[in-house]
Amino acid sequence: MITKTYLKELTYEVIGSAIEIHKSLGPGLLESVYHECMKHELSLRGIDFVSEISMPITYKEIVVATTLRCDLLVENCLAVEIKSAKMIEPIYEAQLLTYMKLLEAPQGLLINFNCMNIFRDGQKTFVNDFYRYLHD
Repeated sequence: MITKTYLKELTYEVIGSAIEIHKSLGPGLLESVYHECMKHELSLRGIDFVSEISMPITYKEIVVATTLRCDLLVENCLAVEIKSAKMIEPIYEAQLLTYMKLLEAPQGLLINFNCMNIFRDGQKTFVNDFYRYLHD
């Protein structure tokens, strides 16, 4: 069972993975490079994840002929979106919140590797209504 404490510890590990990558590679690379490194780092830490999970879009009982892809779904409860951008734009936040809703993930993590300090400037954590129903 997923608890708030478990989710907090998992988020800490994922942020730690991003920090490890950022310390080694620094900012300025393509998003796809950081994505591959995150997959490797999470695997090294024994953390289960699915990469680029497809989410079909349903609108008024029809499936729209397109899919969205969340970068990582970690332990089936933490949606992670990876960016390498000048700054975290509101559209990135909206995108992650939508992924969280569609995946029924109680927490999401937006990581921007194009910064000087991941912990301070390169990550934002989000929760939604699913989080409210978790126990401590």
